[in-house]
Formats: sequence, C-alpha cells, structure tokens
Amino acid sequence: MKLISSRIALAVATALLLSSAHSEEVGSVNTNFHITGSDRVVVEAYDDPVVQGVTCYVSRARTGGVKGTLGLAEDPTEASIACRQVGAIHFTGPVKQQADVFSVSMSLIFKSLHVVRVVDAKRNALVYLTYSDRVVSGSAKNSVSAVPMPTGTTIPVK
Repeated sequence: MKLISSRIALAVATALLLSSAHSEEVGSVNTNFHITGSDRVVVEAYDDPVVQGVTCYVSRARTGGVKGTLGLAEDPTEASIACRQVGAIHFTGPVKQQADVFSVSMSLIFKSLHVVRVVDAKRNALVYLTYSDRVVSGSAKNSVSAVPMPTGTTIPVK
C-alpha cells in the first residue's frame, strides 16, 4: 500500500512539473469525429533547453470528446519523434550522459510521455528516445531520433 501511495505522490509531482514543459503545437489532423471534439494526431515542437539549435518534433494521439476536452481522457501510448538541427548548435552547459529532456502528461496524473537525451560520444551525436510510462507499468512502445554534431563541435559531457 505504501508503494502505491508513493507512486501516486510521484505521479502528482510529475504532473505538476509537466506543466512547465514548453511545447509548441505546429499542426494536427483529425482522426475520429466526435460532436464534442474530435480525436486527433498532433505534432508538437520541443526546443532542447540545454542544446540550443536542436528541436524535437513529437507526434502523438490526443483523445477528443468530453473527457478529452476536460483533460480527463487517457491518450494512447503511441508517439513518434524526429529531432533536427534547426540552427547553430550551442551548449548552455555540460550535458549529462543520459537525461530526461521533456515530459508531457497523457492522462490526468497516471501516464506520461518522456523524451530522453543520450550522448553517443563515439559518433559525436545526440540520441533522443521517446517512451511512455504509467504509475504502475510502462510501455515498450518507443521511437528514437539522432542529431549528429557539426564538424568541429564536441559535446561537453558531465
């Protein structure tokens, strides 16, 4: 019981932090019409807060209807990611070998979508992985993208 309570507390804390994850919706398509609001696939852009010049585009399903409009629906687990260099690469500080970069709520408090940055020092690239988790169990559904560093750019790893 204590494990469940601590997991719920962790989920609530994560949900509060998720509101700070800044994304910009760049487009969407409707997939299933409901009078109260259609289900859709959205594409959101996330700028890496530590690596200026890198943006990750995440596409994911959003549930419509009354529950979706009120934020009570649980969105499907599937997501896809594509990260690209969109400007000059500049590191705002050292980069951890592996770090969570973004999290987005996929239900009221129990499910989140994560983007993790991993440094591939051998290939001088940043690898971005997206996956989802729940309070009790996660999903193996994932997507990966990589951004090679321009010639002469070295990743400052912590």
